[in-house]
Amino acid sequence: MLSKRLIACLDVRNGSVVKGINFEELRMAGDPAALAKRYNHEGIDEVVVLDVTATIEGRRAFEDTIRAVSGELFIPLTVGGGIRSEADAAAAIDAGADKVGVNSAALADPALLTRLAARYGSQAVVVAIDAKRVNDRFQVFSRSGSTPTARDAVEWAIEAESRGAGEVLLTSIDRDGTRSGFDCELTAAVSSAVSIPVIASGGAGTFDHFTSVFQEGRADAALAASVFHYAEHAVSDLKRHLLQQGIPVRC
Repeated sequence: MLSKRLIACLDVRNGSVVKGINFEELRMAGDPAALAKRYNHEGIDEVVVLDVTATIEGRRAFEDTIRAVSGELFIPLTVGGGIRSEADAAAAIDAGADKVGVNSAALADPALLTRLAARYGSQAVVVAIDAKRVNDRFQVFSRSGSTPTARDAVEWAIEAESRGAGEVLLTSIDRDGTRSGFDCELTAAVSSAVSIPVIASGGAGTFDHFTSVFQEGRADAALAASVFHYAEHAVSDLKRHLLQQGIPVRC
C-alpha cells in the first residue's frame, strides 16, 4: 500500500496566511514563508499555497509569495488561485511551484487541463474541486466557493481525470474550518470513481479525523490548515498515531 500524505495548506491573501470558516470570515494566521519553513522542518509531506482572492480579483497568484515559500521547502509545492491560462501556470512554476491547482478556469475551459498536462505532465496538474451538499448531491462551486455550478463533484472529477488532471484536491465547503471532521462520504465517492490520487480537504480537527478519511474516505492524502498553523498538533505525533492505526505514512 502506498504511503498516505499529510499536506499543509497556506491560504494566502495580500501576502499573509489567513483562515476562515466555510470559506468566509478570514482571519490572519501568519507569514507564509515562516510557516513553510516550520512545516518543512516538522516533516510535512507537501505544501499547498492557495491565493484565495486571486480569481475573484482577476489576477495571478502573487509570484513573490511563491518564491518566498519555495525557497524554504525541500518538498513538493502546489500553487493554486488565479491559474487561468498556460501563461499563469508557467509563471507559478517559474516562481518555484512543482504543481499547479486549477479550479474555476478548468470549469470554464476543461481543455485547459489537457493543455497543461501536455506541457508539464499530468503529475503537475491538480484539479481543485470545491463541493457542497445540495439536496442529494455534491454540487461544485467556483470562484472560491461563491458561485454554484451545474456540475456534480463525482462526474467532474471523472471528466477532469480523462482530460489530463493527475490529482484531485477535494474540499468540502460544508466542513471547511469547522474542525468537525472530513466529509468521508464525499471523499469516498470521488476516490471510488477515479484512479488518480484524491486529497481530502476541509474539517480536520483531531487525529481520528485523519484516520477516518484515510480508512472510510479512501483518501490518498489529507490536507489541513488550522490544526497545523496554530501548532495544536505536531506532524510527527500525527504520523505516529496513523502508524499505530495501521495507516502507512512517510516517516
